Amino acid sequence: MIAEDQPLSEPKDVTIYTRGVSSLTRVGGYAVILIYNGRRKELAGGDPVASNCRMDLRAAIEGLRALKQPCRVTLYNNNTYLVDAMAKGWAAKWRARGWTNNEKKPTPHVDLWEELLDLCATHEVYFVYRRLEGQDRELSRCNLLAHEAARSFERSAVWKA
Repeated sequence: MIAEDQPLSEPKDVTIYTRGVSSLTRVGGYAVILIYNGRRKELAGGDPVASNCRMDLRAAIEGLRALKQPCRVTLYNNNTYLVDAMAKGWAAKWRARGWTNNEKKPTPHVDLWEELLDLCATHEVYFVYRRLEGQDRELSRCNLLAHEAARSFERSAVWKA
């Protein structure tokens, strides 16, 4: 229990770069780079059948899941759909409407949106769009890792077949 006069500690400021990709065969890959206090951690994974959007959502989720306590997060991604849905509150509105959009059509990837919204309730997350073609070294590294993860996942699936 914290005494009333004891100050609460400030949340840690963490920067997260995320990227999701999908190959021509629909194998998906994602990558995450977390940066805190000069330290960095890289994460990557794949999915046998996924779209770019699904992998971008997965990357954001895995980045936030990696945090061990509530943090203040700036999350960079090059997917305007993901960034706008979170930054402009669209995803929260879709949830409130029973996962339908303004045109009363079902929202895709509800399972991932639910998980992402729940994680964002734990952390203070600022979603920022960043062009991939720019000079952002971290986002370029994420892109490379995501493509490598998709290729690796694709190769392992071929060997198991």
